Amino acid sequence: MSGYINTIADLEAQTYGVGNFGAGNALLKQAGTVAGIHTGHDLSIGVGGGASGISDTTGLYNVVYGQKVWSMLNRECNALSMLSKRPYTSSGWRVLKERPAGGSGNTFSVAITGGSGSIGGTSPQLDFIGGVPENAGLSTAADGLNPIAPTYAQLFMSPKIVAHQFDFSELAMEMAMIDDGIGDIRAQMREDMGKHHSEVQNKMLVMPLEHYGDATLAEIERNYTSLLKVITSNSELDTLRADLSSFDRADSAPEAYDIYGSNRDDASFLDAEIDFGAGYQSGEVRSLTLTLLNNMIRNLRTAGGSPKVILTGYDTIQTISDLLQSQERFMDRKEIVPTVNGVRGVKGQEVGFRVSTYYDIPLIPVKDMSSTTQASTSISDLLFLDTDHLWLSVMKPTQYFEDGIANGNPFGVGTLGNRALYRTIAEVGCSFFKGQGKITNVQ
Repeated sequence: MSGYINTIADLEAQTYGVGNFGAGNALLKQAGTVAGIHTGHDLSIGVGGGASGISDTTGLYNVVYGQKVWSMLNRECNALSMLSKRPYTSSGWRVLKERPAGGSGNTFSVAITGGSGSIGGTSPQLDFIGGVPENAGLSTAADGLNPIAPTYAQLFMSPKIVAHQFDFSELAMEMAMIDDGIGDIRAQMREDMGKHHSEVQNKMLVMPLEHYGDATLAEIERNYTSLLKVITSNSELDTLRADLSSFDRADSAPEAYDIYGSNRDDASFLDAEIDFGAGYQSGEVRSLTLTLLNNMIRNLRTAGGSPKVILTGYDTIQTISDLLQSQERFMDRKEIVPTVNGVRGVKGQEVGFRVSTYYDIPLIPVKDMSSTTQASTSISDLLFLDTDHLWLSVMKPTQYFEDGIANGNPFGVGTLGNRALYRTIAEVGCSFFKGQGKITNVQ
């Protein structure tokens, strides 16, 4: 019956419009009539101006595509989605860098005898830490009531501008609506460039620490400050300088040491909890063990932190799974929902995604996570984040701008086409470094 599809020939005729025009169904053959496709618009692509015969199938397939554009690239953005987003309300903040007495370490430091002063010292004698006699005199050192005060520091950050520009000609926009084009080329470009804009920000957030010590990368500070730079210590930086030949940022170029207007060389309150082993020399890489993981979590909680998420690579998650399975223990899995406030797990929620956990802390795989080691068998670093004190401070959220001939203003872009731009202004902020942790130099 006319109009029904019974054979592949009928399907070709229905799809490409060659069935009822005496053209036959030779679309996919080396030679034949293809009057139902279109008229060639450029001789260079193999569909000759008005010629009906095609002798080169490559030329044919250069023109005929499906309308859907499939991405063959992994452009997931996990580090970016895991951080809480806060409005950029000020360019700096104050932090407590030292106790009124007892030092600036994670625990209160005291001495049994020979302490540094009776009161107010970094390690006071334990019988002079607040107990006073009856009717004690004020401002009397002997009675333990001399005035003491904590020490504060001021940190500041400058917002970073991340922008990506792209354009398309008027002819490209029109031709995409003709032939077997994708339709609105601007919509497709907006989608792909938007994903790229997001992927680049994720890459900035997990930029390897060693790159901040590379003198050839003079403009790296234009990017967001990497989480690897936020979560480090003066000891780790000194070890990198000693063991890695490419890490040469000294006092003359202190990009690796300076953060938020302070230098880690003389500011221990900027040191995070870092486990890198004995050093970064060849052969000093360690095997990842559950003891390393447990010690890190315990040390962070002792320091007052509360890790909400562990960022690492797929290889490290697999290694942890193997370690647990060998002891007949298995990872739990929970559903988490990344929001503008960071990771928030919601039980029974229909959105989000399920991830492995370790001691109820979600393990988030990040495809771009770095590995700081000289061993070829290394696995990705592990970042333990307390997102209550680590955030992305956003001055201007991602915005899309476009102008040009399709908008009636070719003079604005100076070309016969359209020009577009994605732009985000933000920066990473941290108000409690000792609550952040990192395990690196592992295999």
